[in-house]
Amino acid sequence: MSETAFLETAVRAAKAAGALHLYYREQEFEVSSKTNFSDLVTFVDGEAERVIREVIGQAHPDHAVLGEEGGQDRESRFLWIVDPLDGTVNYAHGFPVSCVSIGLEVDGVRTVGVVFDPNRDELFTALRGGGAYLNGARIRVSKTAELLAPALLSTGFPYDVARDRRNLEKLERVLALGLPVRRPGAAALDLCYTACGRLDGYWEYGLKPWDAAAGLLILEEAGGRYSRLEGGEYAYGDALLCSNGHLHTALLEVLSA
Repeated sequence: MSETAFLETAVRAAKAAGALHLYYREQEFEVSSKTNFSDLVTFVDGEAERVIREVIGQAHPDHAVLGEEGGQDRESRFLWIVDPLDGTVNYAHGFPVSCVSIGLEVDGVRTVGVVFDPNRDELFTALRGGGAYLNGARIRVSKTAELLAPALLSTGFPYDVARDRRNLEKLERVLALGLPVRRPGAAALDLCYTACGRLDGYWEYGLKPWDAAAGLLILEEAGGRYSRLEGGEYAYGDALLCSNGHLHTALLEVLSA
C-alpha cells in the first residue's frame, strides 16, 4: 500500500477525532487527573483515541498503534503514534489551543505526519520527501536570520515544573535578550507553527513520542531543523530544540550552556 494511502488514513482518523473535540466542547464531560492537578485527562481523550484506533484498524489491521491513552497494542514494522487530544489542559478549560496528532513510523523512520486543529480547521500534513502542507498549500519555515526581535519563540513546561525547574532558567536567558516567548500548551502545534513560519523556534523538555512524531516530520519537510537542546541527534524524551534552521546555532549557544 502506498504512503499516500497511509496519509489518507491519518487524515480521516484526525478529522474524526477532531469532530469529537468540537462536539464535546459544547457538552459537560468528565475531567480527571493522571498524576497531579495540572496533568489532566478527559473523557474526550479516550473517545478520540478509540475512534482513531478504529479508523486505522479498519484500514490497516496488521499495523501497530501507540496511543497516549491506550499504549501500544502489538508489534509491527508500521507504528502509528497517536495523541488523540494534544493540549488537554487547554481543552478542559475552553482555551482553544488543542489538536489531534497522528504520525506513522515505518521501520522506525517517520513517514507520515498529520496534525489537525479543529478549533481553526487547520490541517497540517507531510509525507517523507513530499513537503509539508497546511490545508493543501505548501508551507515553509520563516526566513528570520538573527536572534533579535521580531524573532518569536515558544516553549513548554512539564507538569511537575515545581520540581523540575530546568526550563525556568532557560526561559530567563531568552527573555533577557528581549525576545518574545509564547507558551501555547500544545507541543504538536508548536512544531507546526514553527514549520509554517508563525514561530521561529521552539524548545521543550521531556516530550513523549505522541507529542512529537507527526510534528517533527512536518517541521523537517518544511525546511526546519531539530536537535537535542544540548546539540546532537534528538530521540524521544530528550530536551528538544526546533528552529527555522537559520537560528539554530544561535539558539544552541543561548540554551545549551
